[in-house]
Amino acid sequence: MTSTKRDVLIPAAILLFSVVPVLGGVLRLAELGGGAEITPDNARFFASPVPVVVHAITVSVYCLLGAFQFAPGFRRRRRGWHRVSGRVLVLCGLIGALSGLWMTAFYPKPDDVGAFLTGTRLVFGTAWAVFLVLGLAAVLRRDISGHRAWMIRGFAVGLGASTQAVTMGPWIALAGPLDRHSKAVLMLAAWLVNLAVAEWIIRRPARTAGPLRARLAVGENR
Repeated sequence: MTSTKRDVLIPAAILLFSVVPVLGGVLRLAELGGGAEITPDNARFFASPVPVVVHAITVSVYCLLGAFQFAPGFRRRRRGWHRVSGRVLVLCGLIGALSGLWMTAFYPKPDDVGAFLTGTRLVFGTAWAVFLVLGLAAVLRRDISGHRAWMIRGFAVGLGASTQAVTMGPWIALAGPLDRHSKAVLMLAAWLVNLAVAEWIIRRPARTAGPLRARLAVGENR
């Protein structure tokens, strides 16, 4: 695949995959801003709306900006944009992760959320923030390959909601509503799938492109 095709297809695929978290955030903001009926499922958001509003906005920006970080030709042609948008992306990702952790820790739990899912969310929310910090630290010391790897891992965790729709949707269609155990297992599976794909992406260039391309990539970012 040529660089031009990758510049179009990869961001388009990521944007399509990001529809779930972005649309979810838009619907949540519309619910809060439109005076929707308060129910047991959304009462916690109306009682404390700031964290969910911050989370919805920052995650949406994170997904949209992140898509274009995976277009190699676009990055090379607009290095300034890559750096500026990367800083915004890291900031939004950190705020999204921390607001998600706050909601996990302090919002009242719905009936289908038990200790296992709460712990899983805390682990992956923390991992998301840590991966972003490690990615930022790597680029500051000019470790471009390390920066790339940690940012891909962070993006994989940040897109967990999209894969969770894929893992949970068929289950709900075939078996009905999720209980605490099935919801926790399927959400965990989604994050693990994302991280497995991220590791495959991280390692694939090293196997196919060889050391010359790695050296050129470092040179391009100097």
